[in-house]
Amino acid sequence: MTHQQFVQPFLKWAGGKRQLLSAIARYLPDKFNTYYEPFLGAGAVLFYLRPKRAVVNDINAELMNTYMAVRDDIENLLADLKKHKNEKEYYYRLRDLDRTADFRRLTPTQRASRIIYLNRTCYNGLFRVNRQGYFNVPFGRYKNPQIVNEPLLRAVHHYLNTADVQLLNTDFEQAVASARAGDFVYFDPPYDPVSETARFTGYSHDGFDKKEQERLRDVFVELDRRGCLVLLSNSATDFVKHLYRDYRIVTVTANRNINSVASKRGKIDEVLVMNYETNSLKECNYINEK
Repeated sequence: MTHQQFVQPFLKWAGGKRQLLSAIARYLPDKFNTYYEPFLGAGAVLFYLRPKRAVVNDINAELMNTYMAVRDDIENLLADLKKHKNEKEYYYRLRDLDRTADFRRLTPTQRASRIIYLNRTCYNGLFRVNRQGYFNVPFGRYKNPQIVNEPLLRAVHHYLNTADVQLLNTDFEQAVASARAGDFVYFDPPYDPVSETARFTGYSHDGFDKKEQERLRDVFVELDRRGCLVLLSNSATDFVKHLYRDYRIVTVTANRNINSVASKRGKIDEVLVMNYETNSLKECNYINEK
């Protein structure tokens, strides 16, 4: 298996798009110049497309630091990952390190190793921080988690070093400031909650409310005006559908496996919003265009 074939997400991320890729793939533009992804998360769409030129971003600084370590310091990262233990006491000691002065003494690579370890061993692979910005997910109690997936990490390292991929840690609007006509922008923001009890704001301590959703819509409109190809995924709420009523909206069904309550996992409706037509509208089980 080649490096290119093996490139895929190395983190499990709430809202990740691996379950929706087969649907998204049918609505990707046929041609584009530079690829932009301002809400990167685990990078499922980036690694599926593997574009030659990309600008990717996430507001989560520890996440983007992890991508940088995979790109720039793979040998030391792998060596540090191999030191970790799948033990409860060790897990909580490492998890709570960001609440202490010792955290500031970690190197960027050690911080990246910590994030990958916590992601592999925490409950349900959920990345969540509290209002103070501290990681607060409990220990997962897995018997044999794969803390070190060396072939996968090396494949991602190879891609990030052979393609022209800019890694940013800024606001989503700033992340697309350089996008021009013919570029493709994929937005995968924190979703508009289908109910107040479904609200999840743990990707970063800043949250993402309806005013941010409206600001994102304004950026979408501006990119459309510039001649960019723009695709957005979000929950299929009336609020989202109203925001993007002037654009093409497709309803898709996704599997959601990250929830502390098992009965609340399963299939849910989401929307794909786009400002362009595609030539690949094949019938499949995931698509229900409305």
